[in-house]
Amino acid sequence: MNNSEEKLGTWPLGRLMLSMGIPTLVAQLINLLYNIVDRIYIGQGVGREALTGLGLTLPVITIISAFSSLAGAGGAPLAAIALGQGNKQKAERILGNVFMMLCVFAIGVMAVFYVAEKPFLYLVGASDATYPYASAYLRIYLMGTFFVQLVLGLNPFITAQGQSKTAMGSVLIGAALNIVLDPVFIFGFHMGVQGAALATILSQLAGAVWVLRFMVSKKTSLRLKADCIRPDQKLIKGILALGISPFIMQSTESLISVVMSSGLQRYGNDVYVGSLTILQSIMQLTSTPVNGFTQGVQPILSYNFGAGKLERVRAAYRRIIAVTAGFSFVLTGLEMIFPKALARMFTQDEELIALVGHAAPIFLAGMLIFGIQMGCQTTFMGLGQAKISLFMALLRKVFLLVPFALVFPMITGKADSIYFAECTADALAATICGTVFVLKIRKILEKGVR
Repeated sequence: MNNSEEKLGTWPLGRLMLSMGIPTLVAQLINLLYNIVDRIYIGQGVGREALTGLGLTLPVITIISAFSSLAGAGGAPLAAIALGQGNKQKAERILGNVFMMLCVFAIGVMAVFYVAEKPFLYLVGASDATYPYASAYLRIYLMGTFFVQLVLGLNPFITAQGQSKTAMGSVLIGAALNIVLDPVFIFGFHMGVQGAALATILSQLAGAVWVLRFMVSKKTSLRLKADCIRPDQKLIKGILALGISPFIMQSTESLISVVMSSGLQRYGNDVYVGSLTILQSIMQLTSTPVNGFTQGVQPILSYNFGAGKLERVRAAYRRIIAVTAGFSFVLTGLEMIFPKALARMFTQDEELIALVGHAAPIFLAGMLIFGIQMGCQTTFMGLGQAKISLFMALLRKVFLLVPFALVFPMITGKADSIYFAECTADALAATICGTVFVLKIRKILEKGVR
């Protein structure tokens, strides 16, 4: 056991959570810049239609990230539990199988979207004015699918061994390069949305090289080895069982985008679809840092659960839920107060800014308490509770938000109803998840690792 692993079970929790949560929080904020910076440059420098077109590619980008979570977020907690049990060999076999899965996912996803790109973009709300921009961006972005899979899928294994700062490095390198290359390609070479896509995939390549170099070096306690890449059916089933929850949480974002964008186009127009691009970007300013923090501290739960240190697990999840709930409430409140100022980051179109100013307090209201679900969901994932995690992932988006987004505007005939659907689903999901957590957590800890 190296020092990075040992600290998971011995360091004071406050110090440990800061040392692991802050780097991954920063890393996720930096990672958010990949898309945010693209949208800012495109919205300010190319125009409203280009910004809307860029937003229409978000479902595809989300699906690519979801497949990396299916493998990475499913395998990393299991590897951390194995480390807590002192079984390093099993942890490395989990890592090897995840790497193999990421390679397969990258090839499959890229092939599917190259074939289905045009009908899919029109399905999610593209018009003849916005489709050319969306297509131009997406066809280049898809070339970097393999790089995205490696960075997002392998980074959790760096965090799982207690090396959050190293995991942050891969994201930092990519985002910094993206910020530099964006204006060069977009404005310097006059490439527009194609330049934004090219800058992004080159940045992701740099991050992937960083991750791979570390995972085969002597600095890692979980090393990527050729003999561990051989498929193991039992391990793959376990990875998929746990990874299906974060996969659904992310992939259903695409379903949400399809339903909401098409609804806003049907009951509104291109301006309403453009507002969703900005509103989702603002929402990410809350959800992304919270998700980053929870990803960083989740290995603390997994490792100590595997080691049988249940009091330490209890103390950790209480702090995690307090942080996620408090942070989400405060940051969402600020976003609801200053929506127009945030909208001006992306566009100077006064009609679009006015619509975002009207819609944001409605759209974001449920996020005031959604930090409760983020903290509880992290605990379920960290303790290997695949079934409960899956239910919670389905609850908000599939069981609540999709039906609400379809039914509310049918009743009122107004596009604004779609904004109400978002906040209603978020608030209900957080309430239900918190209730289930209170009812289930004691039995989960008493049962222990099976």
